[in-house]
Amino acid sequence: MSEDLNLTHLAIMISGRGSNMRAILEAIQSGIVENVLPEIVISNRADAAGLEIAKKFGVPTVVFQNNELRGWAYDVQIANLLDDLGLKRSSLLICLAGYMRILSKQFIQKYRMQILNIHPSLLPSFPGLDAQNQAIKYGVKVSGCTVHIVDEGVDTGWILMQKAVQVYDNDTAETLSARILKWEHMIYPKAINSYLKGKIKINREKTA
Repeated sequence: MSEDLNLTHLAIMISGRGSNMRAILEAIQSGIVENVLPEIVISNRADAAGLEIAKKFGVPTVVFQNNELRGWAYDVQIANLLDDLGLKRSSLLICLAGYMRILSKQFIQKYRMQILNIHPSLLPSFPGLDAQNQAIKYGVKVSGCTVHIVDEGVDTGWILMQKAVQVYDNDTAETLSARILKWEHMIYPKAINSYLKGKIKINREKTA
C-alpha cells in the first residue's frame, strides 16, 4: 500500500457484473477521479463477472462466499481484511457497486461517512430492491439514480448527487434500467471526486 498521505485508498464491493466498478476504475485511470488508489475489490460471489474486470485493471480481488453468515459475523471478515491490508480509516473510501448484501450496523459504524452507494432511483423514492420496477408500477414520469452515503437504514443516507431520467409510457423495467445505468456510470465517479475534494458539504439536515 502506498504511504502517500494525499491518496484515498479505495475498496469496491460487488456482487455481479461490476459495470459501476468499471466506470469508477476507468475514471481513476483517466484522471477524472484524482488521488484515489484502488486497493481491493471484494465480492460475496465467486462467479461475479466484475472480478475478471477488476483483474484486468490490476486490482486484487477477494471473495467471501460463506453467505450463510449474517450481519457482523460476515462483515467482520471484510473489516479484518481491510485492517490486514493496512487501510487506515482516515484515508479509506468504500464504494458499493452492485453489492447485494445489507451491511451490518457494526460495519457501517466502523466506517461511518466512508461508504458510498449508488441506487437506481431518485431517493427517497423507491428504496430497496427492484427500484425500476417500482417506478414503472407507480407510473412516475421521472426516475433516475442517486449516489448517497450509506447509513444504518436501507438507502436512507445523505444524498450526494442525483440525475433525473425520463420514464416513457412504453418503458419496461429493463429498458428503464438500461437508460438509468448509463447515467449511473457518469455520476458515480463524479460524486466520488466531489465528495473527496470537499465540494459536497454534509450536515445533519441536508447535503449541499
